[in-house]
This record gives sequence, C-alpha cells and structure tokens, in this order.
Amino acid sequence: MTRRRVAFPLTPTRRAAGLLAGLALGVAVLAGCSSEGASTDCGLDACTVTFDRGVNASANILGVEAKLIGAQDDQVTVEVAGEQLSLTMGQQATEVGGFAVTLDSVTDQEVKIRVSKNPGN
Repeated sequence: MTRRRVAFPLTPTRRAAGLLAGLALGVAVLAGCSSEGASTDCGLDACTVTFDRGVNASANILGVEAKLIGAQDDQVTVEVAGEQLSLTMGQQATEVGGFAVTLDSVTDQEVKIRVSKNPGN
C-alpha cells in the first residue's frame, strides 16, 4: 500500500490568518522600542521620538536609550547612547555612537528628534 500526502488548498480563512500572523511578527520586530513620557515611530534603521516636555522623558530605540535633558527656545539637550548632545533647529545631523541625530521640532508641549543608524556602521 502506498501512502500519498494529500495537499489541502489554502482557504481564504487560512490565507488571511497566515497574512495576519506575518504582519503581527513584522510589527513586533519594528516596534522593538519602549518609552516613558515619549512616543516613537520606528522603521528598520531610524526612529522619530516625540518627547513630552516637563516630564522625565526617555525612549529605548534601535538598541540605545534616548532622553530629553532640557529644552529652551529652539535648542534642546538630549542624551543618546550615553552622550549628551545640544541640538538646534535647522542644524545638520550630529553623529554619536554610530547614529545621526537631528532636531525635527520644538514646541511648548513636545520635542521631536530623529535618530537614524549611519549607513557605514
């Protein structure tokens, strides 16, 4: 007697379940960050961090911690990968620990920075 494997066609329900499982895994990989007093929007090699002003705000992104130290007018002080940086609106990216950090915006309510991996690292 020969045993044959019977292939069952994928039903729309099984196909949708597989797609949702794949999407959930992708989101979990991209969301490998946490924050307190901040929100993050991350891709594979860059994150935008929006810090709430007036609280101890920090976020763990791309394997490093980013903290808001202080802000005055259009200049902010942040700590990224253990190093303090002074950033000003319109300034080119500051490099630290294999990352490029830029200041996107400063308001009375929040500070938004972008942290991206340098392509050469």
